[in-house]
Amino acid sequence: MSTPEETTLMKPLIGITGRRFRLALLRGADERYGDRCIDTAMSDFATRIADAGGLPVHLSYDTGATDVCQWLSGVVITGGQDVHPACWGREVSVVREVDPRTDPMVHDAARDTYELALVRAALEQGIPVLGVCRGLQVLNVALGGTLVPDLAPGSVRHLSAEAAPTDGTADHVVTFEPGSLAAGLFGEQVMTNSWHHQAVDRCGTGLVVTGRTGDGVIESVELPGAPVLGVQWHPEWMKSTDPTLTWIVRAAAERLAAGRGDEQQRSLR
Repeated sequence: MSTPEETTLMKPLIGITGRRFRLALLRGADERYGDRCIDTAMSDFATRIADAGGLPVHLSYDTGATDVCQWLSGVVITGGQDVHPACWGREVSVVREVDPRTDPMVHDAARDTYELALVRAALEQGIPVLGVCRGLQVLNVALGGTLVPDLAPGSVRHLSAEAAPTDGTADHVVTFEPGSLAAGLFGEQVMTNSWHHQAVDRCGTGLVVTGRTGDGVIESVELPGAPVLGVQWHPEWMKSTDPTLTWIVRAAAERLAAGRGDEQQRSLR
């Protein structure tokens, strides 16, 4: 049984999703192993989560979603390629017949399947979820929502030419709904980076829009009453500290502490 001191000191385990591709894509990789695959996630997430007091772990597609959620205290669904249109009822003629292991920017049905299952398992078990860029869209699709397949050019530049890390440009300002989780983290507005060409269209069941840019594009969503947040920008690539990553660590720590407290209560009966 954990002591109260140990419970206080325990850090929350936070799962981070990523991609899978062949080693041959890496410059300098040994050709003998080129056809083997590597599971990878952006280390910026892990670094910032660790800095905020969490224990980051990278999740393979082979990590059973329901089983791993019994160990995790938080989940981050990261950015990347478009969600396959078949997942949200859209015409699939845009899908190129290219192996995602040889091109990490094409649709990856295995990644979609895993992340959708992970979101649903986390929600079912009450685990805090942060969706980032593609991750926001995965969260929406997991709950039955749809996406805008390709944003038209307009007054706000969503597919930026800026290199990471960056805090974005003055045209990309997100305004939040008063009283929302996002407004509590950022205040009324924040300038953010942006690298996406798709966006949320119709929200999935229970999700509400809490942030938009000036052109109306959805930039943050939440699930009222649950520790769930989706943001369309990249907090791991903001030059300044982004409170969403601090939030997921704090929410995960609270869940961990509550679970440990319940465990102690059961042991005392």
